[in-house]
Amino acid sequence: MSRHEGVLPAGFDEPIFAEPWQAEAFALTVALHDKGLFSWSEWAEVLSAEVKQPGAAMDGHDYYEHWLAALEKLLSLKGVAGKSEVDAFAAAWERAAHATPHGKPILLENDPGA
Repeated sequence: MSRHEGVLPAGFDEPIFAEPWQAEAFALTVALHDKGLFSWSEWAEVLSAEVKQPGAAMDGHDYYEHWLAALEKLLSLKGVAGKSEVDAFAAAWERAAHATPHGKPILLENDPGA
């Protein structure tokens, strides 16, 4: 463990990501862009449309929910995975998480429904 682990850089009052899944969605988006799945202008267009949806929180607390929706939409638009495939995969991870003992890594192979 680094002596700086868990310490925020100067000028930051709180973590950038409120939940680990937000950091994972961010990292996945960057990785998919780096692989050439989409351009940043495509990403900005889809994310912007999601954030402008009716019902979006004025304080932005739901920003990463919109981020995730934009990522799922791009996966579908690019023919990588449709909504039903993404939903099935998410459900499999959820079942695997519930079947995994506390403190152990969550593995998709732990999905009892597989």
